[in-house]
Amino acid sequence: MSNPIVLSLGELLWDMLPGGKRAGGAPVNFAYHAMKNGAEGWAISAVGEDELGDELVAKADEAGINTVIQRNAWPTSTVEVALKNGIPEYTIVKGVAWDHILYTRQLIDVVSKADAICFGTLALRSPETHATIMELLKHTKPGAMKFFDINLRGDHYSKELIEELLKAATVFKINDEELLLLRDMFDIRGTSGEDACRWFLDEFDLDYVILTAGSAYSTVISRKGESSTLDTPHVEVVDTVGAGDSFSGTFTARTLLGDSLSDAHRKAVNTAAFVCTQAGAWPDYPTEMTDYLANEGK
Repeated sequence: MSNPIVLSLGELLWDMLPGGKRAGGAPVNFAYHAMKNGAEGWAISAVGEDELGDELVAKADEAGINTVIQRNAWPTSTVEVALKNGIPEYTIVKGVAWDHILYTRQLIDVVSKADAICFGTLALRSPETHATIMELLKHTKPGAMKFFDINLRGDHYSKELIEELLKAATVFKINDEELLLLRDMFDIRGTSGEDACRWFLDEFDLDYVILTAGSAYSTVISRKGESSTLDTPHVEVVDTVGAGDSFSGTFTARTLLGDSLSDAHRKAVNTAAFVCTQAGAWPDYPTEMTDYLANEGK
């Protein structure tokens, strides 16, 4: 069996952390962790024709992520990250290279081969990249997993955008803070977390809805009636940058490789816990972590 192809669409950037800059961007973090979990990881994005762009392309290559990176005259994206008790707060600049991803035949060809595609709200804040990503999603092959990790940042989203992406998705991932906003937005106030997940599952004909609640728990619900809820392991947190993306990438790769929902969920939880003990979103996996993910993970 060949490795499944997992592709991310959207932002590739430098997280400017207190300890220095680290490569990141939620969709590319997803591709990295999918790759570390047995998939062939790909990322579509854009960086500037500048030194920071050169460094990002080299860093992605060094990490083992296959990339289709456009270069343009806009600056390479940097995001100021302030950590409060290990929890990141982001200051995201507009008018950067990934706001201007062009729709090309090369991108269509890459998308049409993917077994899973990840996207979020942030990269679709600009008209140009919005149009490109929505057109690319029309070229996914039948049965491809379309993973919408909502990833709300600042004011870079709207109800209309969220609905548009939900209609394009087969998997929806949200955290507990984002769910508070969406309960008001979709007028589903007073529902439990599980009931809200089931509402989205039914309303948008999804295969899975995933709810993460930070250090407390996470829940995965499938259209087939399966569900899994696990407590979050307690670890010594360095920072949580990329932890949610590592959960998503692991769950996607392991599901595509044939793991049961409960096994894929367990591995996703434990990968995210490991990432919280490391600095930055693309940590190297120790041998015991790789062995664990390749086996039962129990």
